[in-house]
Amino acid sequence: MDHHTFEEIDRAVAAVRTHWQGTADVGVVLGTGLGALAEEIRAESVIPYDAIPGFPASTVRGHAGRLVCGRLAGKTVAAMEGRFHLYEGYTAAQVTFPVRVLKELGCGTLIVSNASGGMNPLFAKGDLVVIDDHINLMGVNPLIGPNDDRLGPRFPDMIEPYDRGLQRLALAAALEANIVAHRGVYAGVLGPNLETRAEYRFLRAIGADVVGMSTVPEVLVAVHAGLKVLGFSIVTDMCLPDALEPASLEHILAVAREAEGKLRTVVLKVLEGLED
Repeated sequence: MDHHTFEEIDRAVAAVRTHWQGTADVGVVLGTGLGALAEEIRAESVIPYDAIPGFPASTVRGHAGRLVCGRLAGKTVAAMEGRFHLYEGYTAAQVTFPVRVLKELGCGTLIVSNASGGMNPLFAKGDLVVIDDHINLMGVNPLIGPNDDRLGPRFPDMIEPYDRGLQRLALAAALEANIVAHRGVYAGVLGPNLETRAEYRFLRAIGADVVGMSTVPEVLVAVHAGLKVLGFSIVTDMCLPDALEPASLEHILAVAREAEGKLRTVVLKVLEGLED
């Protein structure tokens, strides 16, 4: 059965512990083009994914593939520089395995970020979106299979997958720094192709503001594990069906890099505002 076992999580944690003995308060998943936040961390240890049993290798451009442990804005963090995607051929269990490990390293909060396509006409390229809710259209769920009650409940409640208090902190931090940030609904799709015009119309009609190919599996596992979640999307291209232009990865990465400074500012302020 393809799901996490307690033993596998323990093995991975033990491997991390050979490099780093700290207790992380906050886990961070840095998505496409958002790796620079990792450079702000006063690193106590940088562990390549291939040194952690159970961690897949990151195959996507813009993803470094290492766990950075150390101090950031007065908090102890474990940051995943580079994440895994279902479209790379990994299973939902493989993609989310690091979240289980972050939880066992002590994390009570998970901050996830991604690059996304914007479908809400009020959004603009380069804007930040604080994720308020999501729609899982990936056709998979990392919680399928036997449930280990030590890891979380069989039927986790998804009434508030993204913590309201953390959203408020993030929006206040953006306002204070004069950064445009919206609240929005993220639609998670499998990819790796971008959507058709008809799909964008459909996504918009069902209430999605942004669309991407990640985040949802990690958040499902984080909620199952009892973590508080704060999610960010950077709008890297506008996906308005009646004014659709071809999107290139180069362009998406460039916009993500440009907006990275905004995300860094907001995340640092949120970390400062977290209670110990």
